[in-house]
Amino acid sequence: MPDDFERMWGDLAPVGRAVSSGGYFRQPFTTPERELAAWFVEQCEARRLRVETDAFGNVVGWWDGGAGPAVLTGSHLDSVLDGGAYDGPLGVVSALAAIDLMRSRGVVPARPVGVSVFVEEEGSRFGLACLGSRLATGATSWETARELRDREGVRLGDVVEGGTSALLADVGTFVELHVEQGRDLVDRGAAVGVASKIWPHGRYRFDFTGSANHAGTTRMEDRQDPMLTYAMTALAANKQARLAGQRATFGRIEVEPNGTNAVPSKVTAWLDARCSSDDALVGLVEVVSRQAAERAERDGTAVEVTAESVSGSVAFDPDLAARVAADHEGPDWPVIPTQAGHDAGILSAAGIPTAMLFVRNPTGVSHSPAEHAEVADCLVGVSALADTLERLTR
Repeated sequence: MPDDFERMWGDLAPVGRAVSSGGYFRQPFTTPERELAAWFVEQCEARRLRVETDAFGNVVGWWDGGAGPAVLTGSHLDSVLDGGAYDGPLGVVSALAAIDLMRSRGVVPARPVGVSVFVEEEGSRFGLACLGSRLATGATSWETARELRDREGVRLGDVVEGGTSALLADVGTFVELHVEQGRDLVDRGAAVGVASKIWPHGRYRFDFTGSANHAGTTRMEDRQDPMLTYAMTALAANKQARLAGQRATFGRIEVEPNGTNAVPSKVTAWLDARCSSDDALVGLVEVVSRQAAERAERDGTAVEVTAESVSGSVAFDPDLAARVAADHEGPDWPVIPTQAGHDAGILSAAGIPTAMLFVRNPTGVSHSPAEHAEVADCLVGVSALADTLERLTR
């Protein structure tokens, strides 16, 4: 089993990796991500798993057996821009390795078991996180999704056929394994943890508009500079999130005309906000938006705020989480919340009983080349996932 896991991990390591940074560029429906998707199908076929694909590019390899509601596991293979190796692929490789481990134990599942790969989980190309699972569950309609465009203006409807999905029709339980995106497990000294809930989170577009002008000849007091309004808004978001113990990040901006010697006419910035409760999220975005408007009035600029996607708080099935945390040799795995969004949250919100396993990340860093997990901890995760799937398929 260690050789199987490490060999698979070695197969993925070079795909989509940038030489300069060591980070990964595996955006949906680009060559690196499609190479990984083809690799996954090959791995499923090598294990005699029946491969099923829907109209959006989501894939499941089915270990058919028994009857009744299926147990699904898996994750995603796409990455953020210049991302880490583990976010997503660890859950896919671990799921395949867990199937191998179960078979080596002589397990004959009384229910079908599936290994899934959902597309565009990160939202790094078409801007909507967990897009594949949203489409598979019906949380987002194809009529809406097909009009999404990437940074080059390519329309999603011109990349995939679209339509409907029946991949999840017979799924009774979903379990996702994921690298931890923080240091909670490091601080607890635990290799594996179990998710209790996902914080609510949203992506908001701030359009700041002003007047383009010459950077040299325009007096400072005569400017209507949207970059200044944006800068003060970013500082305000940071302050408000720190005061409330929440999360607020401006990580992407676009500037027009984007010239070194010109006062910009427009700055578009995207706020990623995550909070411990739905009310806290609403409150944080409201206060940042209000402060942005107040600053715009002083600067002679304007600001418009658009919620591009908002996901409410997701509480995972507490009984299932307790069973996953306790039903194994040794101390119970810790049950912890996560501030990151996952396909598991979409399936849970759709009414599918769902659990998540986390594998310790010694750096605590994610969405970065520094993201990491030790092989020994990964193998503990594989064993924990196999144990969980075995119990659920009895």
